[in-house]
Amino acid sequence: MILIADGGSTKVDWVAIDKNKNEVFRAQTLGLNPNVVSDEELHHRIANTEALQTHKESIDQVYFYGAGCGTEKPKMALHNILSAYFNQAKEVIVEEDMLAAVYASAKNKEAIVCILGTGANSCYSDGKDIYSIAPPLGYTIMDEASGNYYGKRLVRDYFYKKMPEDIRRAFAAEFDLTPDVIKHNLYKADNPNRYLASFAKFMFDHQENAYIKKLVKNGFKKFFNFHILNYKKAPSVPIYFIGSIAFYFSNILKEVADDKGLVIAEIIRKPIDNLIDYHKNIS
Repeated sequence: MILIADGGSTKVDWVAIDKNKNEVFRAQTLGLNPNVVSDEELHHRIANTEALQTHKESIDQVYFYGAGCGTEKPKMALHNILSAYFNQAKEVIVEEDMLAAVYASAKNKEAIVCILGTGANSCYSDGKDIYSIAPPLGYTIMDEASGNYYGKRLVRDYFYKKMPEDIRRAFAAEFDLTPDVIKHNLYKADNPNRYLASFAKFMFDHQENAYIKKLVKNGFKKFFNFHILNYKKAPSVPIYFIGSIAFYFSNILKEVADDKGLVIAEIIRKPIDNLIDYHKNIS
């Protein structure tokens, strides 16, 4: 049985298929980004998922595509944990989430593929290999227009009193904004990026507000400037987006693309079904 996982920082979608390419089970765990989650917690999140427990001895191959797996050290850390848990698997492959995004969208076509979810990233695919502008350095200095990027700006604008008063009141009513709670989640707890991204839901609920629209649009402009326009092929190849931020704010995203003379081929909220189709076709 082949186990395939699309792993974001917030959650991981798991799907198993048998040798006849039939789906056996699906599961979902919390995010398994090895850059922001301890080894102990990574193991805990996998081991305490019932479907994975039930079928672990039947897994022959694992294909894990995950946020935080774009550099060697965290990639190997997660590989070791998965290999130890699925100890009957003959092969465990861990790759960055960008590769899954390409498989789920452009496949073997030339394109620029972008992720806008809890985190953010992009790559250029020539149909065979993928190339990135820069290594993914995470939520503290990169991730423009991601959920955690917007979460930081919402919290900052709240405390600096840069939000319109009606939005500020609504924001305070929805979240615990006690400074000690915020600092604990940012500097002590696992997944600070997921915590920041949890504030982005507020934007979905208030997306018609002028302040929110401007915030989203400015973030998208930064993403295009850093993550798309630096690719020389940007004006001439299709552009794909993966993730909830891109999906739920697709109108603003398309507006920014139009302003820059770029074409968005498709926006996919969750890539897991397309990723499964890809693996069925190559197996």
